[in-house]
Amino acid sequence: MKLGRAVVALLLLAPFAVRAVEPISLGLALAGVLTGYISYPRLYCLFTECCGQKRSLSREALQKDLDNKLFGQHLAKKVILNAVSGFLSNPKPKKPLTLSLHGWTGTGKNFVSKIIAENIYEGGLNSDYVHLFDQLQMWIRGNVSACARSIFIFDEMDKMHAGLIDAIKPFLDYYDVVDDVSYQKAIFIFLSNAGAERITDVALEFWKSGKQREEIKLRDMEHALAVSVFNNKNSGFWHSSLIDRNLIDYFVPFLPLEYKHLKMCIRVEMQSRGYEVDEDIVSRVAEEMTFFPKEERVFSDKGCKTVFTKLDYYLDD
Repeated sequence: MKLGRAVVALLLLAPFAVRAVEPISLGLALAGVLTGYISYPRLYCLFTECCGQKRSLSREALQKDLDNKLFGQHLAKKVILNAVSGFLSNPKPKKPLTLSLHGWTGTGKNFVSKIIAENIYEGGLNSDYVHLFDQLQMWIRGNVSACARSIFIFDEMDKMHAGLIDAIKPFLDYYDVVDDVSYQKAIFIFLSNAGAERITDVALEFWKSGKQREEIKLRDMEHALAVSVFNNKNSGFWHSSLIDRNLIDYFVPFLPLEYKHLKMCIRVEMQSRGYEVDEDIVSRVAEEMTFFPKEERVFSDKGCKTVFTKLDYYLDD
């Protein structure tokens, strides 16, 4: 840190030193200092983002983010926390971590991807080492070559042509290297609405039987969810070898959100905009949302996705 400050000080003072020192000598001195600074990784990373910069992920910080920002998803919270923190604490994983997040729009799948990225890299989704789906094999190979701890996020798997995702199978398998590149420290996250019907069925069964949603266990739906996604012709995972060969580590269900969860989202949004929480406004916004099934009206059909725009209407009054 002291050397980093010295470099900055030298650069700031350079114009005043020009008159006292021969220009060529000063130039060589500055070049020497900068070369030493850039070649020393830990110093260099104080001033720019580096691969694996936050490798010592804080389990407590990740849990706090999940608790404070993700509502109504006790299953997803537990799986994400244990899977990500366990994977990052393993110095020699046998394969990349592969998570498949499933549920209706607005239940938090994209938001969780953002939380994971922010807890690993300072830049979050804007980090040079976090990549949204573009072109498969060459895209993945190039980015992992640059940073072993790369994160790849594949949104809207439902719209991907069936069979296309199988092109990345070698990168998710138990290989030390593929074409001289190791993928074992990478993280792959797939986002999909596929299987949402099965998730809703289980949640509704628990609600009708008078059970709390927090009583739902991963074992109550993970296998059925995997089978549902595998057999869904509208899913990019239809008959995918990634499922058939057990290369997806966790199928993470996102439960449909209830009225109380929408109110939590609205309160957090009001606070983030600098407003005091007004429970009357919170209730009015939540009551404007639409719910399903038609008779019971238990679950929000858009999750928390549109509460923010509806809140604009009341805050502008």
